[in-house]
Amino acid sequence: MRSLLFVPADSERKIGKALASAVDVIILDLEDSVAPRNKPAARALAAETLQRCRTTGPLIYVRVNALDTGLTSDDVAAVLPARPDGLIQPKTQSGACVEKLAGMAGADMPLIAIATETARAMFGLGSYSQIKANLKGIAWGAEDLSNELGAQANRTPDGLLTEPYRLARSLCLFGARAAGVEPVDTVYVDFRNQAGLEQDCMHGVRDGFTCKMAIHPAQVEAINRIFTPSPEQVAQARSVIAAFADAGNAGVVGIDGKMYDIPHLNRSRKLLDRAKTYGVS
Repeated sequence: MRSLLFVPADSERKIGKALASAVDVIILDLEDSVAPRNKPAARALAAETLQRCRTTGPLIYVRVNALDTGLTSDDVAAVLPARPDGLIQPKTQSGACVEKLAGMAGADMPLIAIATETARAMFGLGSYSQIKANLKGIAWGAEDLSNELGAQANRTPDGLLTEPYRLARSLCLFGARAAGVEPVDTVYVDFRNQAGLEQDCMHGVRDGFTCKMAIHPAQVEAINRIFTPSPEQVAQARSVIAAFADAGNAGVVGIDGKMYDIPHLNRSRKLLDRAKTYGVS
């Protein structure tokens, strides 16, 4: 997956627009974008959407409400019979939260944890590597975290993350890689700022994130494009692999005056695997 698009599960119109986009994963949201009085209707529409679109279009995940709301079990009971492709769990404090959701949804249910939305959660990011749930990714979120911290903003006027949120982002990346799952970059809320979105995506790819969440269909094209390896990157990866093969699989090679060692070789192989997934040759 490259792009994951949130859509309020109580809005048939917005669900329709999401389904018409090129997004890899639609997230039917039962949490923050749905008012408390609309939760039952959102659950019903989410289940109906899952049943109707089960065999066509993008993957469909459901974001359930956080464990401390008391709503999670009702969310799971409503959508599980419709067989979602996975669940998104917000406001996780540690791997133990994911295990609790897996106990409700079944051990085989793919899960993505949003794991940096509280101050306490920062100290639990090392625990996800120890769980047995079917965890597919760890995402980070800046909006709820900024609310808890009492911050006036989480980005500078030029759109760059401020220091507390850069730390949360880095810890998410480390926690995901330590757990052997995909690191998922947070949303870029200024959805009309295309240049800012593209800069944010490029920073994510540079640092090791493999996918990004979105809040508007207009963001999907840029996310998919930037999180897909480019033909130039593929060519460079192939040249690194070829250089090692020509050198008899040595531990280090030189290419155009630059030294490449085994980590570069492994990174090139991973990039080619990812490119193959999206049909880049």
